[in-house]
Amino acid sequence: MRTDSAATGPMRLIFDPWQACVAAAEVSMATQASAGSLAAQRAQRLAALLAAAAERSPRYRRLLAGRDPASLRLEDLPVAHKAELMSDFGAWVSDPALALGELRRFVADPANIARAYLGRYTVWESSGSTGEPAIFVQDARSMAVYDALEALRRPVLRPLGRLFDPLGLAERIAFVGATEGHFASTVSVERLRHLQPGLSRRLRGISFLQPIGDLCAELDAFAPTVVATYPSAALLLAQERRAGRLKASPREIWTGGETLSAASRAFVRDAFACPVANSYGASEFLSLAFECELGVLHLNSDWAILEPVDAHGRGVPRGHAGATTLLTNLANHLQPLIRYDLGDQVTLLGAACRCGSHLQAIEVKGRDDDTLSLAGGAGMPAVKVVPLAVSTVLEEEAGLFDFQLVQQGPRELLLKTGRQGTAAQQALEQAGKILGAFLSKQGARGVRIRCRCGEDLHRGRSGKTRRVIAG
Repeated sequence: MRTDSAATGPMRLIFDPWQACVAAAEVSMATQASAGSLAAQRAQRLAALLAAAAERSPRYRRLLAGRDPASLRLEDLPVAHKAELMSDFGAWVSDPALALGELRRFVADPANIARAYLGRYTVWESSGSTGEPAIFVQDARSMAVYDALEALRRPVLRPLGRLFDPLGLAERIAFVGATEGHFASTVSVERLRHLQPGLSRRLRGISFLQPIGDLCAELDAFAPTVVATYPSAALLLAQERRAGRLKASPREIWTGGETLSAASRAFVRDAFACPVANSYGASEFLSLAFECELGVLHLNSDWAILEPVDAHGRGVPRGHAGATTLLTNLANHLQPLIRYDLGDQVTLLGAACRCGSHLQAIEVKGRDDDTLSLAGGAGMPAVKVVPLAVSTVLEEEAGLFDFQLVQQGPRELLLKTGRQGTAAQQALEQAGKILGAFLSKQGARGVRIRCRCGEDLHRGRSGKTRRVIAG
């Protein structure tokens, strides 16, 4: 069986022009649809998802046996958790050619980023923030939906600029993230660069794993008009801009993937003197929500269903955050995500948004990790390291997923895990060495990392484990 587990030959990408046109038309028409029309679309798409899952996924064939997909209530179905789905991967997916071992080998090679798997699928992995990374596989249909949502529902921050440049031909977009990993954002950026050769010179992925001085120099050389990154990285760049060490002057900042507080938004906006737009997405559904012109997040509720639930899996009233949130992805029939536990705290707002959109308004409590501030060399400023950079190094280079890093001083870190035993201690100490080497390259000298196994991991207000804590 051909697996495409190594990058050979010309880059092949997943894109179906017909599916793209259909999805764009559907997304465009639904953007200003009535609440009743959106509800009807959701019901129709949910019935289609359940029918496809019952027909093609062995796991859901068992769960839905003897039940009519058109009459099923979503809340009557069981909650799905990442660990159980991944352990039952072969029965979960609807294409028996998708083998988890082969997929893991595929994503282990950075040269495969955005490359078509088996010639027909786009693949990415989640971060390991809640354990072993999950693998997510998209077909042409689901990618067409994500593309349409990204293109048609991202807010227009500079209407006059869009009027004179409707195709964005003058834009230079820098994505600042983990550019060597098969993460959803990285794969999406590389896919766009290869799909549109003219865009490849104007869209660039820039690694936030390099020292901050090198990152600033690369941004200055590229001179982006738009920077897309995580809120913690945007804050770090804003500090560098304020200090005069970053000269780049983007006209827009796009953030996502973490919580963006009002104070953080104001700091970034003022440092760059440009508007900031936040979005909400996940590996399980790339483009869950975008902000309207009033700064309110609107769920793409024609293609995704979110259910905030309490600790017992019961739905909570509108206006209240649940202990976690369940996602049903209506676009991906290949790998059915039905009442999937996202782990995020989401509130469905009860009042209609003043912007006039009937897409559900939401509030999201995302990751709550800290940026480290470590002592530099003699006479050098403190070295700032964003939490996603730490997580990426420990996951990708050290293979450590169950961890918490706590800063206890300018040069003191505690790296701990809930796992126990000699093997766990050895793996943790090796991870500490890898992290120490990375921090040294960032300019943080003489950092001492203590390693402890069998430790309880501190949880934040959301109930999720905080992975990086500045003390």
